This record gives sequence, C-alpha cells and structure tokens, in this order.
Amino acid sequence: MKYIIGIDGGGTKTECAVADISGKVLHKTFGKPSNFLTIGIDAAVENLFELIEGALFKIGADFGAVEMLLIGTTGAGRKEDAGALEKKFNDFTMGEGIRIKSVKVVSDARIALEGAFSRNAGCILIAGTGSILFGKDKNGSIHRNGGFGRLIGDEGSGYSIGRKGLSAAAKEMDERGIKTLITNLLHKKQSISSKEELINKVYKENFDVASAAELVLAAAEENDTAALQILNEETDELLLQISAVMKKMKSKKLDIAFTGSLIANKNIYSDLLRKKIDENLPSVKIKEPHNTPVEGAILLAKEMMND
Repeated sequence: MKYIIGIDGGGTKTECAVADISGKVLHKTFGKPSNFLTIGIDAAVENLFELIEGALFKIGADFGAVEMLLIGTTGAGRKEDAGALEKKFNDFTMGEGIRIKSVKVVSDARIALEGAFSRNAGCILIAGTGSILFGKDKNGSIHRNGGFGRLIGDEGSGYSIGRKGLSAAAKEMDERGIKTLITNLLHKKQSISSKEELINKVYKENFDVASAAELVLAAAEENDTAALQILNEETDELLLQISAVMKKMKSKKLDIAFTGSLIANKNIYSDLLRKKIDENLPSVKIKEPHNTPVEGAILLAKEMMND
C-alpha cells in the first residue's frame, strides 16, 4: 500500500496526517515544533523525521511506501527558505539510508488555504504568533499579503499585540503612559513588577513576547483603555490586509476563513474583528474552513502528484 503524508508545521507543535493514495486520512498525530526560522533547520528536520517515523510505525508502514510528503510549515513562504528545508530534509533521510519518492515544502498559509476551501477560490487569514493572508482567485492564482515577520510586519498577530502590551506596561512603569491592567497582569502571571525585571525577561531570558497577547485580551475584557486601543489598532491592520488582497484578486466579493489561535477561537479580539468586517467590508463573508490545514496538505499533495 502506498501513502501520502501531509504536515502542518508551526512554532509550538506540528501535526502529521497519513493518507492513502485516494486522499483518505488514515492516521493523525502531533509532534514537536518545526518552524526552522526560530528553532533552526537541523532541529526542525530532526523533529519532522521523528514525527513521520512514529506515524508510519503506528500504521505498520515504512518510508519506502510514501509516494509523496508535503510539508507545510511556518517560515516557508519564500522559495529559497522552502528549498533549503527541502534539501536539508532529503539530505538527512539519505543519511539515514532512506529515500522518499517526492518531498515538497510550502508555507503553512498555503495548506491552510487549500484546506479551507477544498482547493476552490477564497481567502485564509492566519493570526496566531504571526500573521499572513493568502487568497486564491477564480483562475487559481495565489495572492499573498503580509508575512513580513515580527521585525517589520506581523500586524494583527500575537507578537504584535504582545509587544504593544509590553510597551504599554513599560510606559506606565516609566511614568510616561496611562495606567493599565496589563502591568498588574504581568506581575500576577509572569512575576514581572519592575522595569529591571521586564528588561531582563525580554532581553536576557528570551521572553515569549507573543504570550503577552493573552494578557492584553484579558485586560481588554475588563475595559482597560490601553488594551482596547491596542486591539482596535491591530484589527484595523487586518482590515487593511483584507482590503488589499481583494484589490489584488480584482474581486468585489470575498469568502474568508480564519485560522490561528487568536482569531479562530471566540474571544474579545476575534469578536471585534468580525464586527468590523461586517460593518466596513459587507461584501466579505466569513466562512468556516472545510478542512483543517493538515488535510489541506493532503489535498495539495494529491494535486501535485496528478500534475
């Protein structure tokens, strides 16, 4: 029996699905992160190999039975980056005496898009640790907005919200900003109660900036002025992304699906985003994804095999 393997790789975990040649998913499992831009390409490859090996063992198969492996992962939006991971993975498996017939690396946004609309036209907005928007027009052309990373982009993401939340707390500590509940929550949840502790956490202890987003959301739930301002600014940024991709797609109407922990789940932020879309972009309709991203990886792999 021959198999297709789809991977949905992220910064916190990786999902693996094994399907038969028809695309029927037989087994799913989770493993360690595989964002090679943050954990390094060697660690990512090792985590991917370990996850795939375990999944194949579970169904009583081996690598020789894999017709195609499609890896959709954070950080693979640029061809050179995707190519580097693809080569590194192939080199690693060959070093283990294993050869997979076909290996392809694409971005996590691409597999989310293919899964959400079952390979039909539509748009996927991802807002988790980072943010990016992918649209597929009626001709099958792919249009991308965002994805510039946390240093110069990622508006509307957990990182951007978290950074602004930490900045608001820093300004209060420095007596140059308004009082905010975010500062109190930093003390309560992260044991940060002074400027020195905040600086050390961020610059010496590799503090997860995106994790501060949940503190901003919690403060906003309590009607905190600084937190509400941050969420308003970040939702406005996502509206700009949606408007821009509609222009690129030359579309007056758009079906959009949400994915990523910030907007796929119900919370004050996702509720605000939905409200703003309804009020400002009435031709945009929010849809539930048809399939999960890892199922999108299987669909895309099957399409590539038939090309």
